[in-house]
Amino acid sequence: MKTSSPREAVIGLSDLDLPDLGAEARDPMLPPLGQELSRVSSGEQVRQYVRRRIFDGVLKQGQRVPQDAIARTLGVSRIPVREALIALEREGWITIVPHRGAFVNRIDESAVRDHYELFGLIYGFAVRRAAERQGETLAAVLPPLQKRIAAAGDDAEEMFAATIAFHRAVVSAANSPRLRSLLRQATNIVPGNFFELVPGSGKVEKQGTAAIVRAVKRQDGEGAARAYAEMMRRQGDLVVSLFQAKGAFGEAAA
Repeated sequence: MKTSSPREAVIGLSDLDLPDLGAEARDPMLPPLGQELSRVSSGEQVRQYVRRRIFDGVLKQGQRVPQDAIARTLGVSRIPVREALIALEREGWITIVPHRGAFVNRIDESAVRDHYELFGLIYGFAVRRAAERQGETLAAVLPPLQKRIAAAGDDAEEMFAATIAFHRAVVSAANSPRLRSLLRQATNIVPGNFFELVPGSGKVEKQGTAAIVRAVKRQDGEGAARAYAEMMRRQGDLVVSLFQAKGAFGEAAA
């Protein structure tokens, strides 16, 4: 799902004024140390950068976030660094201790699973409402989008773009301001192109969206919701496996 600004492919849908599920998902990889970030605010640059360092295991559980070093590396003042840390604490990535600094929180396996279970519930609700309110339109719109997903092959950027279009169509058809408001508050776990960084995620997305389309064609909103929940649950399993492979669960800084 690729547009010009950076953003977690499970998957906030921004043409609809939906959540950014992490601006990072728009760029597969954040730049290395010393390379300038662009196109977003300074605070957002810092937020993306710190989240990626946590994801990559550079910043570990219990480690103090080096605010001055980050400011120097990104060429920003301390103000956007503080703004980013406040946002990261709100998202649960760090804890700010007055007069001591900001420290990386433990990544919890159950929290990762809950994250994707909740997305399954949210998108399940969306497809149920979409089937009720615009079932015929949805049945016409989704199949070509799913074919695009199926044809993406190993192209992570195309898979990302096609997947965003699919979820966007579902949320649009649901026609629910409350749903959009809820999604707007959502945040991401994988800081980059989900399909590039999470092995096996493309296959799960292809199978899951195919099951959703079959249910929508049958006018089975409940079945489509179950298919969404199962797809998101499987994606959550893959993310858990990825973090386990990285040794991210409960690994504290030395």
